[in-house]
Amino acid sequence: MSRFSMMAKISAGFLISMCLLAGFAPWVSPYSFDIQDTTRILLTPSLQHWMGTDTLGRDLFSRLLYGARVSLFIGIVTTLIALVFGTLYGAVAGYAGGRIDSFMMRVVDVVFALPDLLLIILIMVALGKGVLSIFIALTLVSWVTVARLVRGEVLKVKEYAYVTASRALGAGPARILWKEILPNLYGVLLVTLSFRIPSAILAESTLSFIGLGIAPPASSWGTLANEGWKAIKFYPHLILFPSLAIFLTILAFNFLGDGLRDFLNPRRRKAI
Repeated sequence: MSRFSMMAKISAGFLISMCLLAGFAPWVSPYSFDIQDTTRILLTPSLQHWMGTDTLGRDLFSRLLYGARVSLFIGIVTTLIALVFGTLYGAVAGYAGGRIDSFMMRVVDVVFALPDLLLIILIMVALGKGVLSIFIALTLVSWVTVARLVRGEVLKVKEYAYVTASRALGAGPARILWKEILPNLYGVLLVTLSFRIPSAILAESTLSFIGLGIAPPASSWGTLANEGWKAIKFYPHLILFPSLAIFLTILAFNFLGDGLRDFLNPRRRKAI
């Protein structure tokens, strides 16, 4: 447990640092993300350009920082929206039960049966490229997992004695859900959030990598990886650094999620 706690702390520090660097990118980055210099095309990493330059002479480190703003923002915000909608949907379905629950979960099953990436691509093709399209696509795909998880937790919690007592005292369904049931799901939702954010970041990076995401000159990590893939044979640094950013960020979120799950699990805490 101590090892996981240490990894969770290191991961949290890494993610906080990454978010701060992304947020203050205009002041931290040594160059603008879109400034081209034809005299400095495809330079390897050096003291002047820490991660080298791309095919248009743009500083890769600066573009990586600006790309972090897009990738992290899309990953975090779409996950939060999906978490709110999925929580409300799953809570209503689980508490209502009966035919309402059956109908609502059949809708979830239909969406869940479709492959995530295929559904995202279909939505992106229908809506076109752009940040708004990515938001809609990732949100529509992500909420079903949250809804199923929350529904299962609500089915369990609503049978607890204190919920039954509140119902017997005349509390309405809305009050019971808001005051009695949902506060007991905060730990589950927090852990779910830490695992769903890297999934959203990876999905956005995949879309940008295959050309359906962020359009140049704006950049995300997926866009940078796409540009680096074209020159991987002779200039591997172009794909190395964006890929490493994606890998480390997803790894950090997963370690953080593991640490939160262990910390919020009362049985594991008692066992230590």
